[in-house]
Amino acid sequence: MKARALAAAGVACALLAASALAYGEPPRELAAAGTVQLAFPPFDDAEALVVAAIDAARRQIRVQAFTFTSRAIVRALVAAKRRGVDVAVTADREQTYGGEFTRIPELAAAGIPIWLEVRYAAAHSKVMVIDADTRESAVITGSYNWTSAAQRRNAENLIIFRRNRELALAYLANWERRRAEALPYGGRHSVPRP
Repeated sequence: MKARALAAAGVACALLAASALAYGEPPRELAAAGTVQLAFPPFDDAEALVVAAIDAARRQIRVQAFTFTSRAIVRALVAAKRRGVDVAVTADREQTYGGEFTRIPELAAAGIPIWLEVRYAAAHSKVMVIDADTRESAVITGSYNWTSAAQRRNAENLIIFRRNRELALAYLANWERRRAEALPYGGRHSVPRP
């Protein structure tokens, strides 16, 4: 019985080690810092919080999108680009080309670089990283898609981590890794293939 338990423990350790090797580094633990702001649409106006965070950006915004239909968020990103903020987006390829109301073409027309994620079955992240390398960094994430439905029809959650530079830099590194695997958006009728 004792030998079986030791063997099972050994197998479990080997599987854990193998999974760590297969998926890279184990998840990091970061110190709590800054502030956290929460919203629970449709009861709370998450869209207004996202727009206000974009409006406060001074240097850089990186967006990961699954779907993108919110006119207010698109207007805020385009305005940020026009005032000199470095804005760039990664988006799910299938949602971009299959989504009837996608706003990705509007972002691209405004000169915002767009890359389409093709490696995964779904690029399901909903993240904005704002001014990651500054004291005023912000990371916006949660179930909330950048869509009108997320604000008005769905039960969602949104969380904004402010002034946690280490967290923002970790999210920025993940955005850069995902962008490196993505394909440039070539327009509404140009579907990139991996």
